[in-house]
Amino acid sequence: MSNLRYFILVAMLVAAMPLSAQETTSVENLASVAEPINKDSIAMARKIASLEHAVDSLRRIKSRSVQPVRTLGSVSVIDTLATESEALQIMLFNDNTWRYVLSEKYQPDTTIFSDHWNIEQIHAYSDVELSSLPETIPLHLVDSLSCYHYPYKGRISSRYGPRRGRPHQGIDLALTIGDPIYAMFDGKVRVSKLAGNYGNLVVIRHNNGLETYYAHLSKRTVEVGEWVVAGQQIGLGGNTGRSTGPHLHFEVRYRGQSFDPEHLIDFSTGEMRRAEMLLKRRHFSIYSKYEQNFDDEVEAEKEEEAERKAAAAIKYHTVRSGDNLSTLARKYGTTVTRLCQLNGIKSTSILRIGQRLRVS
Repeated sequence: MSNLRYFILVAMLVAAMPLSAQETTSVENLASVAEPINKDSIAMARKIASLEHAVDSLRRIKSRSVQPVRTLGSVSVIDTLATESEALQIMLFNDNTWRYVLSEKYQPDTTIFSDHWNIEQIHAYSDVELSSLPETIPLHLVDSLSCYHYPYKGRISSRYGPRRGRPHQGIDLALTIGDPIYAMFDGKVRVSKLAGNYGNLVVIRHNNGLETYYAHLSKRTVEVGEWVVAGQQIGLGGNTGRSTGPHLHFEVRYRGQSFDPEHLIDFSTGEMRRAEMLLKRRHFSIYSKYEQNFDDEVEAEKEEEAERKAAAAIKYHTVRSGDNLSTLARKYGTTVTRLCQLNGIKSTSILRIGQRLRVS
C-alpha cells in the first residue's frame, strides 16, 4: 500500500475524533513522508470519517502489529487497529478499504454464546420445542458493524424441503473440491469436526442468534471457539460424509429450527434479500419453501401494510362540554350513523365528558 493511500485511511479514521497535540503532530509527521496531498482531500476524508463514526467511545486509535493475513473473499486483512473500546477493532484490507469489526469481547446478548452452547452436540437446541418459540421473531441481519458474505456462489443442486421422503433441511450448492467456503456473518465457531452424514462440518453461531451450518467440507480451517468475520474463509468445499457428489450443504437455523436459506440469500447473485427479517414460526416447516411461499409472502406483506395504513388512519375524539353527535359529524366530515357504527352506540346515546369516540 502506498504512503498516500495509508495516510488517507488513517486520516479517515482519526478525523472523526478530537486529537491531542501529540496525536496531531503524529498525523502531520505521517503526512510529511507521504506523497503530496491536497487539503481538500483531507477535508473530504474528515467529512467521510464523521459519517462513519458510529461508536461514541472511539476517541483514539493506536496501531497494532500486523496480523496474519486472512482471506475475506477476494481481499485480505493487512492490519488491525485497536480502539479505546475493547469490543471494537478496525480492519484494513489490501483493496484500500476498512471497516469496524466487533471483537470477541463484544456480546450484545450475554446469553447468545452461553445458552445451549455445546461444542460436542451438532444440534445444541435439541430440547427446544417449536411450540415454545414466538409466532414472529424480528431478526437484525446486517448494519454498519455486522456484515454479510455469501457462503458460496454456485448453482443450486438441491433446495430446502422434502426430498425422497426425507426432510432436506438446507440447500446444496454444486462446487469443485477445494473451492473456498466463507462465513456468512460475524460469529463464533461452535462445532468444527467430522460429523457423520454431514462429513466435515463447521457450525457458527452469530450475534443475531442464528446458526449457520457448512457441511461436506474437504478441509476445515477454523477451530471451535474461534471468532470469525463475514467473508472469512472457514474451509474448502468437498464430498465428505453422506454425499453423492461435491457440494456445499448449507443450513440456517434459529434455536435449532431450520428454515429455507433462500429467505435470506438470492443464490443466483449471492446477495442478501433484506437487512431485516421477520422470521415466522411457520417458516420452520419443511414444507415452507421460499420459492413456494414467495407469492404468499408478497400478499401477506401487502395485507400487513394495508393494516398498518388503516390503523394509522384511525382518529379519536375526546368528548368535551357542548359536544354532541351532530357537531362531531360535521367537524370530522362524517355522519351520525357512521359515528354510531364505529362506536357501537345509538343516536340517542348521551355523551359523557372525557369519553373517547372513534371518528374515522
